[in-house]
Order: sequence, then C-alpha cells, then structure tokens
Amino acid sequence: MLLFFLRLIAALPLRMLHAAGRLAGLFVYVLPGRYRDRLQENVRQAGYTEPAFARNAARQTGAMLAETPKVWLHSAHCLTRCTEANPEVLRDCLAEQRGILYLTPHLGCFEITARHLMQFGPLTVMYRPPRQAWLDPVMRASRDLPGLRSVPANMKGVREFVKTLRNGEAIGMLPDQVPPSRDGVWQEFFGRPAYTMTLAAKLALQTQVPVMLVVGERLAKGQGWRIHYVRLAEPYPDSIEGMVARINEAMESLIRRFPEQYLWGYNRYKIPKAAPPLPQSTSHDATSTPTSSSTK
Repeated sequence: MLLFFLRLIAALPLRMLHAAGRLAGLFVYVLPGRYRDRLQENVRQAGYTEPAFARNAARQTGAMLAETPKVWLHSAHCLTRCTEANPEVLRDCLAEQRGILYLTPHLGCFEITARHLMQFGPLTVMYRPPRQAWLDPVMRASRDLPGLRSVPANMKGVREFVKTLRNGEAIGMLPDQVPPSRDGVWQEFFGRPAYTMTLAAKLALQTQVPVMLVVGERLAKGQGWRIHYVRLAEPYPDSIEGMVARINEAMESLIRRFPEQYLWGYNRYKIPKAAPPLPQSTSHDATSTPTSSSTK
C-alpha cells in the first residue's frame, strides 16, 4: 500500500512536488515544537540569524522529502535532469584509477548523488535498516539498482569497504551522521563541538584513496539538480582527528554555497550515551556571520 502511494506521488512533475514540499515544510515549521527549536538553534549556530533564512531552510527540507519518491522510483528520468558544475574534478579523479571515497552530506538532494555516481562505475554503500520497519521494503526497492551494492553497517561492511577501495572501486557514505557509541570524536562543526564519525577518516588514511565530497544542489522551478564535486587536498593529515577536521571544514565550505538546502533540523549536536565527555574548552558560539544566499 505504501509503495503504491509513493508511486502516485512519484508520477507528479518535479516542479509540483517541490512546490508542495516547500508549502508542507513551512507549515510544519510554523508549528511550535522541538523541530522548529532545533532548526532555529542550528542555523543561528552557523551564523544565519535572519528569520527568513530559517523559514526557507524548512521549505527546502520539505522539497527534499517531496522529491525523494521520484528519485527512488524514477531514477532514470531524474538523472536526465542532472547537470555537473565542475565535471573535470571527477574526470581527473577517475583517471587515476585508485578507487574513490565519496562523501555526501545532508545537503541538497543526497538521494540523487549515488544514482548519478553509478554512471561512472560500481558503487558500494552501507545500508542500515530504518527504525520504522514498514519503510524497509520501500528503501530496499529504491536501492535495488544495477551497479549499486549495499553492505551492512557493521564490521563486515567495513571490511567490504576496505576491499572495495583496494580493488580500485568506489564507496559512498554520509559523513555528517552522528555515530553510535564510541565510533566518533568531538570535532567542531560550525563553531560547536559535534560528535563526528571517524570511519571516513580511517578509510581514507588506511587506503590513501581520493576523497570526494559530492552534492546535488536543488535547482529552481523543478529544473532538476546541479552536481558539485569537491576533492580533499592531499597529502592527508597524519592523525584521525586531523582528517576528521579536514572533512568537517570541507563540508562547512560546501554547505555555505547554498546553505538553505542543508538539513538544519537534523539533531547534529546530540550526545550519544557512550560518547566521551564533551570538550569544555571549545566555545559553542558561532565564529562567523556569513551572508545568507537567497534560495529558490
């Protein structure tokens, strides 16, 4: 039943989906509650203090949710709506044939990026079953694609990641998820300590493959998405903490290109129960006040 409903949504034009999603996102935002409070706190932490920015960020979150069924169920059509901002960055990286670690933060349409990257070779990603069991069949169907392989989010999956990179192939990860237990380190993210995963940094240091941030910027009027590539500079830092910091800094810089499309409502600064103590010497205040962009 759910899959049938999502197919009906996916059949709608992208422009209509984005418009409806923005309206729904704003409606949810104006309701008092934890989501609104968290979104406002996170955008202020990053230095975006105008009330209009938070409202537009909520609209973009709604557009992201509304476009997802179409990306899942009509991938081939959606790929025709993708353009590349700087294709030479990816082309040069692929030519080295060293394998690639793709990192896609919660920015823009992060569901389109894996599908776009599959066009350039096999891609392996980690799969974690959703907390809501009824969503699992839908998510599995959305990932049942030629060239896309899923591995479990455990040590077996990590070993498969290492093997894949050493074979000269590509893997993909979300680098801004809060890791469970002690699988992370405290690292600043927009001027505040955030418990940050170390897996991406460990894989990069262990295999010395290129690390590429990839983002699908959502375009106005349902035109589709513009894919951006940012390659991390080499050589990499010697320590895991240093590599984590470099990844976070690159994410911040990329997010500031179209900041309203970041998932500011995500609880990025939560503290897992088994995490080490929060650093006390780091300020929680934003360190800069950038000029917000006017997102569609």
